[in-house]
Parts: sequence; structure tokens; C-alpha cells
Amino acid sequence: MSALEMLQVLCYFVLLVACTPLLGSYMAKVYSGESRWLGPIERWIYVWGGVKPDTEMGWKGYAFALLAFNLLGFVVLLLLQLLQDLLPLNPAQLPAVEPLLAFNTATSFVTNTNWQSYGGETTLSYLTQMVGLTVQNFVSAATGMGVVLALTRGLTRRSAATIGNFWVDLVRSTLYVLLPLSVLLALILTSQGVVQNLNAYAQATTLVGRPQLLPQGPAASQIAIKQLGTNGGGFFSTNSAHPYENPTPLTNFLEMFALLLIPAALTYTYGKLVGSARQGWAIFAAMLLIFVFGFGIMLWSEMSLNPATGAATNLEGKEVRFGVVNSVLWGAATTAASNGSVNAMQASFSPLTGGVAILFMMLGEVIFGGVGAGLYGMLMFVILTVFIAGLLVGRTPEYLGKKIEAREIKMALLTILLPGAAILSFSALAAVTPAALASRTNLGPHGLSEILYAFASGAGNNGSAFAGLNTNTPFYNLLVGLAMWLGRFGVILPALAIAGSMASKKVAPPSSGTFPTDGPLFTLLLMAVVVAVGALTFFPALTLGPLVEHLLMQSGRVF
Repeated sequence: MSALEMLQVLCYFVLLVACTPLLGSYMAKVYSGESRWLGPIERWIYVWGGVKPDTEMGWKGYAFALLAFNLLGFVVLLLLQLLQDLLPLNPAQLPAVEPLLAFNTATSFVTNTNWQSYGGETTLSYLTQMVGLTVQNFVSAATGMGVVLALTRGLTRRSAATIGNFWVDLVRSTLYVLLPLSVLLALILTSQGVVQNLNAYAQATTLVGRPQLLPQGPAASQIAIKQLGTNGGGFFSTNSAHPYENPTPLTNFLEMFALLLIPAALTYTYGKLVGSARQGWAIFAAMLLIFVFGFGIMLWSEMSLNPATGAATNLEGKEVRFGVVNSVLWGAATTAASNGSVNAMQASFSPLTGGVAILFMMLGEVIFGGVGAGLYGMLMFVILTVFIAGLLVGRTPEYLGKKIEAREIKMALLTILLPGAAILSFSALAAVTPAALASRTNLGPHGLSEILYAFASGAGNNGSAFAGLNTNTPFYNLLVGLAMWLGRFGVILPALAIAGSMASKKVAPPSSGTFPTDGPLFTLLLMAVVVAVGALTFFPALTLGPLVEHLLMQSGRVF
């Protein structure tokens, strides 16, 4: 690892810490009503949409509006794919998408997963990419931000029956946060050479005299929101390893930085909205420390001698334009952030590196995680940690002055265990189904890792993949699609139920026996709970996959 690479990694983390309170404070002002610089447009949207912004919803009403909106988005995106051969803005004359693949893709983008079993430039028209995928990149991210806002209100309000208005949260998240940042990033990407046009595909001749078709399209606008919204769906099939998506070191750094920017800043927003910035910093510190530790293991593994190949550095599958360190940092950030974009091939990572990437997803995508989704997922672990701490000190557990009771613990455990159950049960089914096993490129433990990665990515709403597994089959399109629905709404609905339950409770003043949740001790305990739950749930499966592969690689065997 060169001095320049060390400096870049340092700059990455310093900028992340520095930007967290800046963007987080701005978002807190937006959601508290202090910042309305786009007020006329916001009011026009409410009038046009028939929304009464001053009318709030109970948790069931909020959940109904959220589900109805996302179901409508699913249907629209499904129809766009099935009818794209009849619709305009299809210069490559691409045919309609096969129904099961269309179902999987529509599910993927509605759930903020952006799992891709297709090649973007060879499967989807410009209209489908812009009106379907890019729109869902915005609103699926805004949906996650709305849920964390609803949960925050539930934790802070006293004896209330409402947790906010879904439509207001959706509009403000899109209008004030996602759109301005995306426009800014898209302009920078375009200036660096990322394509943004509606041209027909270009015919070119290679240096050896062979013809080549160069895809075009409105890529920069989708890439900006795919990174900022922790979506990850690539405009081109090779994603951010494609020079049209990621042409320069500057675009590589900015796209990689955008992965964690909003999820990190939301922790500070949370602290401001609950009245204590220290609460947000405690959660941020837990996320950052686990992330840095995991990234360290990944980097060490990639830079270590490989006994099977004799290479001192693992270059297979890396983006050689930017180096091994950038590939590993991107791989860590994308699996931690529930993003799914890649600038290298995850399947070519060393076993331990791939194992950490899988574990980041298996932990529930709470190490920063998706926009909004990472924070409300981590708050489920916060509730569980407070409960455990209460047992240790012999007191009724309290968080922000409110008692954590059986209902909240059951709902929190449901959000943690449901994605895990989907990952393990679906992976087990794939491991004994001939049609699923036929999709593997590799046998042995690496083949198992391919399957585990696919369902961890689906249930964790991540979207990245071990590229060696062919998932464009009926089995994987259906089962990964189901995992995505469970991983998204199987977490959102219990989280909203907790928001409604907590909102109705009274706030008790802190006492000498109250366990503080804004200090280093709580941060360490929270980290321990997150890692312990992940280890207890997934260690056997990880042992049979990446850990066994690592041990066999040390003896010179590869798969």
C-alpha cells in the first residue's frame, strides 16, 4: 500500500466525518421546518397531489400510504419493462423484458435493492432506465428516509397518536436532499466524461480492425442518484468498472464517497431531531468502527501473499485503473451501505475479503446501510441493546426516557431475524436444488459463497453480486425477488409499529439508575450486540463458505 493510497483512504474517512454534521444539520433543518428554500415548489406539489401537509397519520395510516405508493411504483415499472418494445426512446430497439426478469427487476428497484440479473445496455431502453429505474432510485431512497423520520418522531413524541405524514416526508426527502445533491454530482460526473445523452448506440472500429458497438444514454443522471440513494443499479452491465460510468480517479472517489454520505449524515440528523447530538454520534461511532475494522481485514487479505497463486497482491478482478486499495474500499463501502454498485468483481476477492463483504450484508445492512434503512435498522439493535443493558443492571430498560417493553422487543427481533431467516432458508433450498446449483461457476466452498452472497444481497437490499453466479433463471428471479420483499417491508412494518407504540408512551425523567445511551460504553455495547447477533446467526454458514475456502487456499487449493 503506497503512501498516496494511504493518504486517499485517510482523506476518505476525514471527509466522511467532516461532512456528517454539515449535511446532517441541513437535513435536520429541512425535516423540522426551518429550511424551506424550495417552499413554492413544495406547496405546488402538495396542491397537485391533493396532499394536506398539516394532516398527520398514525402508524397504520403511514404504513398503508407507504405500501400503496410502493406497490404502484412496482406495477408501473413492471409494465414499462413488459411494453418497452412498443414505447419510445428505444434507439437500440430492445425487446420486451422476459416476465420473471421484469418481476425481479421491478422488485429490486422498488425495494431499494437494485439487484441486476441483466445487462443494462442490452436489456433496458432509455425510457425504462429514466422513467422506471431512475425515478425509483429517488422514491425508494426517500421511502427509507421517511421511515427513519417516523421512527424518530415515535421515540420523541409524548402520548401522541401520530408519527407524521408519509407524503410530506417523501416530498421533502426528494426535493430538498436527493435532487439537489444528485444534480450537483451529475454535473461533476458529466464534466469528467460520464455520458449523458439520448443518442443511438455508436459504431466504432477497434485497433485490431474489428467492429464494436458503443452504448450511449442518459447515464450520469442515473449514476448520481444510484450512489447517493444507496441504490447501486448500474446503467451499464459492468457498473462502475465501465469507463462511461466511472472514467477518472475523481469520479471514482466521488462515487465511492457518495455511498456513505447520506447514511452517515442521517445519524447526526437523528441526534438533532431527538434533542441530543451525542445520541447520533454514538450510533455513528458504532457504525464507523465496525466498518473500519472490516475494511482493515479486507485490505490485509487482498494485500497478503496468496499461497495458491504465489502472488503478493491479489490483482484478479480489480479495477487496474485505480488500484487494489480503491477496489477494496469500494467493495467494503458498497456492501456496508446497502448500495450494490461495484468497480471490481466481488467474486474475485480473496475468501476473507468476500466473507467480510457478505457479513456486512448479513448484519442487516446497518453499518451505515441504505439511506434511512441503515439507521432504522440500527435503531432496532439500539432497542435490543438497551433491553440487554436493562437486564444487566436490573432495571426496566428505557431509551430516550421511554420504557422498552415486550411489544417493542418482539418487533425489533422480528426485523433482525426475518432477513436472516430468508438468507439461510433460501440458501439452503438453493444448495439442494439442481436448477440452482447449475448456475454456479465454481464448485466447493466458493460456490456456496456465491449462493450465500446472492441471498444476503437480496434480503439485505444490497444489490451487489458474486458475478460468478448466473441468477437470470426462474429459480433465482423468483426466490431472490421474494427475499427482497421480505428484507424491505418485513423490516419497515415492524419498525413503524414500534414508532406507533413508542409515540403513545409518556417520557420519564432520567434518574441515577438510567443507563446512558450517548457515551462510549453504550457504543461498545451496541457494537458487541450487532456483531454477536451476526456471528450467532451466520457463523456456521460463513464457516462452510469463505472461511473454509480461506483455509484451503492457504494449502494451495482454489475453487
